[in-house]
Amino acid sequence: MIGGDGMTETRPFVPWDLMRDFMIAVFEKEGVPHEDAEVCTEVLLESDRRGIESHGCNRFKSIYLDRIDAGILNPVTQFEVVRETPTTAVVDGHNGMGMVVGKKAMQMAIDKAKTYGMGMVAVRNSTHYGIAGYYATMAAQNNMIGMTGTNARPSIAPTFGVENMLGTNPLTIGLPTDEEFPFVLDCATSISQRGKIEYYARNGEPTPAGMVIGRDGQPMTESQEILKALNEKRAALTPLGGIGEELGGYKGYGYATVVEILSAALQAGSYMKMLSGFDSEGNKIPYPLGHFFIAIDTEAFMGADVFKKTAGDILRELRASQKAPGHNRIYTAGEKEYDVWRFRADKGVPVGESVQKELTGLRDRFGLSRFVFPFEHQGAAQ
Repeated sequence: MIGGDGMTETRPFVPWDLMRDFMIAVFEKEGVPHEDAEVCTEVLLESDRRGIESHGCNRFKSIYLDRIDAGILNPVTQFEVVRETPTTAVVDGHNGMGMVVGKKAMQMAIDKAKTYGMGMVAVRNSTHYGIAGYYATMAAQNNMIGMTGTNARPSIAPTFGVENMLGTNPLTIGLPTDEEFPFVLDCATSISQRGKIEYYARNGEPTPAGMVIGRDGQPMTESQEILKALNEKRAALTPLGGIGEELGGYKGYGYATVVEILSAALQAGSYMKMLSGFDSEGNKIPYPLGHFFIAIDTEAFMGADVFKKTAGDILRELRASQKAPGHNRIYTAGEKEYDVWRFRADKGVPVGESVQKELTGLRDRFGLSRFVFPFEHQGAAQ
């Protein structure tokens, strides 16, 4: 199937409403309260809307449901404000659903910024909160600059090292513009992140050389082996810039460290090896992640309209600049995701065979027979 923007998709689609209702129902079966299940589903499906499939329904079971089943993720989220000033707050998520914690924390920062111009909330003892861009977009939709970051289980090796020490630690920024979509820069401080390698493994694809380094200092490319080696601490992701200093690997390493500190030091939270997910005897334990959320009201400066037009002008000039041979389009951050959303808006979520099996397996496990997926009819018709 080819969209108007040239996108090709051969996987079957599941309508958005059907996927949304199904995921909410499954979350509820796992003990997540209905309102929280709606938030978790909203954040996950926003990943698929933007084409960020490493954080969408691909991870519905493996990251969230399996961790609830393992007892290391609390389905009922306790959002505790442990310290607060007019412009700041520290929140403890008590190992609840990270998407619920994240949305509430960013809303706190936005509310503070509406009154005081700026707001920041630091979070400890949270869990995987989905795509960071969701929260930065929340601020941008309120005419604010939004920033967020999170630490994660150790995956990145420092420059000149081979041991996984830092998380993939996204440093994410959302900016309002006068265009149909905001500028949202949402990317890990590693070249790639574990979810992308899981995606390669699901599809039987190799991981591009340079994304992962082995204990021998050499690149690794076999995706299934990489996942196993990461779990066994025999491999590490490389920071933005790659191995060594020649292509600026120290820059990605530095930014990852900034996010690690801001996700732990402000809130007296956990960091690096404390986020491994295992105790000293090898038993699974929660990943007590830290996040931070910043909202800055553009109206407090020269006004939101001035900011948005200037930002839009900058982005339009960038896209209008001279193209490299063989390329007819320059993108700005958030534009590709907007294109994907327009392409998928009336189609739904594309799902590969492995996700199809997970969906039908969850349906059968929880007795949700009222849900019938389009790919089942397609399979029967073939």
